[in-house]
Amino acid sequence: MTLELPEAHTIIDNADCLHGEAEVVAALDAMAAAMTARLASSNPIVYTIMNGGLIVAGHLLPRLRFPLECSYLHATRYRQETSGGALNWKVAPTDDLRGRSVVIIDDILDEGHTLAAVIEYCKRQGAKEVLVAVLVDKDHDRKAPGVSADFVGLKVEDRFLFGCGMDYQGYWRNTLAIYAVKGL
Repeated sequence: MTLELPEAHTIIDNADCLHGEAEVVAALDAMAAAMTARLASSNPIVYTIMNGGLIVAGHLLPRLRFPLECSYLHATRYRQETSGGALNWKVAPTDDLRGRSVVIIDDILDEGHTLAAVIEYCKRQGAKEVLVAVLVDKDHDRKAPGVSADFVGLKVEDRFLFGCGMDYQGYWRNTLAIYAVKGL
């Protein structure tokens, strides 16, 4: 389902702003400091999960003060829907991961099923370690078993979120603030 432009404006106009731009920037700064302290001597390869991780990575990567390689992958369960389905790999990692520290950047850790599949794939490819960086960790008890983030910017209540990479029916990934849809 594609939103009509007036409806897309109505969604953000009526949404609750949970974290403004200044809070998001401060969270990104704190994540970058923690990642730099942990990864400065590990020569990691950093994968951004498309499309959600794009905005987060675009703000986070320039804050990292160590050499790294970066690439992207695209695995999704949502396809512009509000709930997930079967995992669909659009672009799998193609780099040699054997013996490497791998960092996965994404917008949100919600239930984590997509992230669990990505982590497992990297481990099967021989990664020395797989670390996860998410801007938002949604606070609920429905997470996939064993999935957690190593670097988290913000803990957010269990609502339907958008902004800073997260979308509402394909829209509003481009805001730096984080919003919750009114009533969801």
